[in-house]
Amino acid sequence: MSSNFRYIALATAGCATILASSACGGGAASAQAVPQAAAVQAISAKDKAEGAKAHPQLLEEFGGADAGPQAAYVEAIGKNVAVQSGLSNARGDFTVTLLNSPVNNAFAIPGGYIYVTRQLVALMNNEAELAGVLGHEVGHVAARHAAKRQSAATKNTILGVLGAVISGAVLGNSQVGQLFQRGFLQGSQLLTLKYSRAQETESDNLGISYLGKAGYDPRAMSTVLQSLANQNALDARLMGSSNQVPAWASTHPDPASRVRTALARAGSNATGLTNRDTFLTRITGLTYGDDPKQGVVEGRKFSHPGLKLAYEAPNGFYMMNGTRAVAINGQSGRGQFTTGPFSGDLDAYVRSAFAGLTEQGQQQIDPGQVNRTTVNGLPAAYSTARVNTGDGMVDVTIFAYQFAADQAFHFVTIAQAGGAGVFDSMYRSMRRITAAEAAAIKPRRLAVITTRAGDTVQSLASRMAYTDAPLDRFLVLNGLTASSRITAGQKVKLVTY
Repeated sequence: MSSNFRYIALATAGCATILASSACGGGAASAQAVPQAAAVQAISAKDKAEGAKAHPQLLEEFGGADAGPQAAYVEAIGKNVAVQSGLSNARGDFTVTLLNSPVNNAFAIPGGYIYVTRQLVALMNNEAELAGVLGHEVGHVAARHAAKRQSAATKNTILGVLGAVISGAVLGNSQVGQLFQRGFLQGSQLLTLKYSRAQETESDNLGISYLGKAGYDPRAMSTVLQSLANQNALDARLMGSSNQVPAWASTHPDPASRVRTALARAGSNATGLTNRDTFLTRITGLTYGDDPKQGVVEGRKFSHPGLKLAYEAPNGFYMMNGTRAVAINGQSGRGQFTTGPFSGDLDAYVRSAFAGLTEQGQQQIDPGQVNRTTVNGLPAAYSTARVNTGDGMVDVTIFAYQFAADQAFHFVTIAQAGGAGVFDSMYRSMRRITAAEAAAIKPRRLAVITTRAGDTVQSLASRMAYTDAPLDRFLVLNGLTASSRITAGQKVKLVTY
């Protein structure tokens, strides 16, 4: 959650894509379904204008553009693979951006705009995998998948769809999703337009084709999909068997079902460049995980050195940090931590937050009496409204805190009727942190080292900057297994402070 938060409503569902939307409906396409290059339409002036308009909004939504030598390297690889698509032969027609986001994500929009997050780049193990991911996203644009599904995007805007699935995760298919249409602001980061299985496979095939044309090993598409599948499985295990990563909250639903198809399409005996050592050398130093400028999630604890605040989620809940909000998820409820315009009146702030949860034209939620209290020295106000969803009653709570004359933050939570108390410990945990505590919050960095004789996966994993599952994290990060042998002189990735 960025300290320079401001409201922004994006309806990018019509153009943004997600790499691994394998949870979409539709049967698996044949591995031999060859995309037709002749159908590619060159980048138009209209596409360029629309892309240029959306670009700054997407940068703000996804934490901004990363800078430095890593970003320049990603840009060069992205342009190299993009010109294989037929959209344009001019490298200058493409804008490739490395995003400062801790979410595994990549997408592209018409007009030659291509995006990949630093977190996804860190998961890759060679240059061919980077080219494959970017090529897949360019493939969505080249095949004009967004245009073919525009009607679906028109009916379901990003924020509206997000609200529906958030409520559905608690209560099944209910109408209470309208409550969160404006409340959950990180919509673009959690959802974009879902493509059919056939369209995803077509983009895989296009990406494989671009890899071959650029001289890369086309099998890289399969290996990067496998790494994504492994990362998703690890995330689910770390959150606990009762807190599996819900499909709506993952920008990369499990891509495992596409791994074999992509390998078959590429050919098991394919050859080409991977440029592994070059890639690893060029990405070292990337920020890994949360950027302290946006706050840091450590287990159930969230701390923000810039905003000088911290709180702790209840037992059994996990958090996902976004650019402008933190999602809080568990089986007994869902919520988020965010902010809004504040005039100095906490009562009015709470009522405004409730009003923002209701879709225009719908009946407003009546918060009733707004209660006042103090939490760890912070003036606070809260109210809970019981709402009939059609599938049952739910309790919606706004709990707000005043941090300065012109600054307030709040939780908005939803739970089954009578269950709102599950968040009480979190509300009470909100506190200011000291300057010393803020200074102690350091970013994690990706380090690439050259192994020495005697190094093992176990000894290397012990150097990871994590106390939970360091071995599993090391293996997934490097595309290894527990039985993998380390040879002296090979490069491996570590996450350090």
